[in-house]
Amino acid sequence: MSNKSYELNTVKRSKTKRFMIELYKQRHLHMMVIPAIVFFFIFSYIPMYGIIIAFKDYNFVDGIWGSPWVGLKHFKMFFSEPNLWNLFKNTMGISILKTVIGFPGPIIFALLLNELSSKRFKKTVQTISYLPHFVSIVVIVGMVTKFCSANGGLFNEVLMALHIIDEPVSFLAEPDYFWGILIGISVWQGIGWGSIIYCSAISGIDQTLYEAATIDGAGRFKKIWHVTLPGILPIVTIYLILSMSSILTGSGFDDIYLLRNNMTMDVSETISVYSYEMGIGKGRYSFGTAIGLFTSCVNLVLLIVSNYVSKKVSETSLW
Repeated sequence: MSNKSYELNTVKRSKTKRFMIELYKQRHLHMMVIPAIVFFFIFSYIPMYGIIIAFKDYNFVDGIWGSPWVGLKHFKMFFSEPNLWNLFKNTMGISILKTVIGFPGPIIFALLLNELSSKRFKKTVQTISYLPHFVSIVVIVGMVTKFCSANGGLFNEVLMALHIIDEPVSFLAEPDYFWGILIGISVWQGIGWGSIIYCSAISGIDQTLYEAATIDGAGRFKKIWHVTLPGILPIVTIYLILSMSSILTGSGFDDIYLLRNNMTMDVSETISVYSYEMGIGKGRYSFGTAIGLFTSCVNLVLLIVSNYVSKKVSETSLW
C-alpha cells in the first residue's frame, strides 16, 4: 500500500471515529428523536405503497394487489373532466391569494411586535394572537356563519348601523364574498402563530447592528429596512419556498368544505374538495388517489424549481 493510500485511510478512520464519538455524546438527543421517526415511518411511509391503486381499478374484494391494473386510465379521466378548468382556477386563485395576503401578514406582525417597548403588553398581544390557531376550524366556521347570517348577524347589524347597507346580506350565499371570507379566516387564524418563527429570528439578530444604525442616525423604519429585514431574510425565503411548493394544496380543504353551500359551488370547487368527493364521497378510490398523486408530483416539482431559483438568486435554499 502506498503512503498516499495509507494516509487517506487513516484520515477516513479518524473522521469515522470522531463521528462515532459525537454520536455517542448526543445519544440522549437521538433517543428522543426515535419515537418521531418510528411514528412517521409507520403512519407516513409504510402507507405510501397504497398509491399504486391510482393505476388500478381498486375494489375491496380483490384488495390492493388483486385489483386489475389499468395504467393511466384515472389520470386521463381527470384531465378530460369538463370542470377541470374551474377546479384549477379556484385552486390556484385561492392559493395565490392566501400566499400574497397571508404570507406577509406574520412578517409584518412580528416586526410590529418587535417595536413594542412594553414587554407585558407585547406578551399579552402575542398570547391573544396565538389563540385562534388552537381553535377548531369547525368552531371558527360556526362563528363566521353566525356573524355573516342575514338574520341578526353581527356584520349585517354593524353595516346597517353605519348605513353602509340598507338591508341584510347573506354573505355566505354570495359567490362574490366567498373567497374574501375564506382568506380572512385563514389570515386571522394563522397570523399570530406564523409570527413565532419570525419573532425568534428577530431576537437572534446581533444588537450591535442596531446600535451602529443608531449612531449613523437611522430611525425606526430604516432600522427595520436595513437591519431587521435582512436579518430574517433567510427564514422568509425558506418559508416562501415551502409556500410555493404547496400551490395546489395551499387552498386548504377543511375551511372550504365547511363553508361551501349550494350557492357557492362554482367558486368553492377546488382540487382537494373534488378529490375528497370523488374518492370518499362516491367510492372512486382509485380516481381520488390519482388526483392526490398528481397534485403531490406537481408540488414536488414546484419545490425543486423554487429551491433552485432561490439558491441562484439569494443563495438561500433548503438543500
